[in-house]
Amino acid sequence: QVRFASKKAGGSTKNNRDSAGRRLGAKKVGGQPVIPGNIIYRQRGTHFYPGENVGMGKDHTLFALESGWVQYYQDPAKDKKF
Repeated sequence: QVRFASKKAGGSTKNNRDSAGRRLGAKKVGGQPVIPGNIIYRQRGTHFYPGENVGMGKDHTLFALESGWVQYYQDPAKDKKF
């Protein structure tokens, strides 16, 4: 006499995948020294805009153009963060 399996073998689940975090946010905080090329802030879109001596990459990353210290500020007239 031959018995058959009452349940088929379980397949793998389809929902337990996720991508790794993108490590966005401030890389240098206010008052920290920077040299040219240092990344100051990584972002998606322009959450912060580049101010004096700061450049913006094509992925909206803010980076130092000159040596100095980081300073974040908000322009009351335009209500934008720099």
